[in-house]
Amino acid sequence: MKLALLNALNEERAARRAAVVVTALESGAQRLVKAAEVAGDELREALEKRLRSGKSGNEETPDGKVFLTVFAPPPRLVVTGAVHISQELGPMAQRLGYDVAIIDPRTAFATPERFANVKLFADWPDKVLPDLGIDAHTAFCVLTHDPKIDDPALLHALSKDCFYIGALGSKRTHASRLERLKSKGASDARLARIHAPIGLDIGAVSPAEIAVSILAEITARLRLGDGALK
Repeated sequence: MKLALLNALNEERAARRAAVVVTALESGAQRLVKAAEVAGDELREALEKRLRSGKSGNEETPDGKVFLTVFAPPPRLVVTGAVHISQELGPMAQRLGYDVAIIDPRTAFATPERFANVKLFADWPDKVLPDLGIDAHTAFCVLTHDPKIDDPALLHALSKDCFYIGALGSKRTHASRLERLKSKGASDARLARIHAPIGLDIGAVSPAEIAVSILAEITARLRLGDGALK
């Protein structure tokens, strides 16, 4: 790999931006495709498929076989609400490779005893979130049912390029939530990004089952793309 390409790749990786190195197997020629450039690339379909899967591999092109080496940062899961669902969701997500952070200012809930081995922030979301680096590789869930906690968190998430945003609550609860967020300046287009009620409809009842439904919805969005949950 040429030094200029390596430097450009390292710059993307340091900024938690995905990229793909395209190597022509016959000639050995290489080029770097940044995530922001994928839509305009001649290999768009193959690149998007590889980025969604997170796996490198060979692809046939009109100019011959290429190897696509995927460099994608590990996904993050940020949750507001140190609740029973979070206790199940955090460890499950970690087993899937997510860097998990739980945020809740209610110190009776946000305790190390309840959330061992998970990043825990016993503070208000508007104080914690600016330093977490929320980005396109972040899934964001709000689970407290408390507008004082969830609404500022959602407004922050909606201002970022999270690949998934989900919110706990019934359709009626979500309708009230949307009105509050609109009054605080959130546009209809941004609000449409929120998956609510959160999780796939699998008839989940227990906190563990609800956590499974949430992770299933997040996984579908991550691996299958925009149309997966419509």
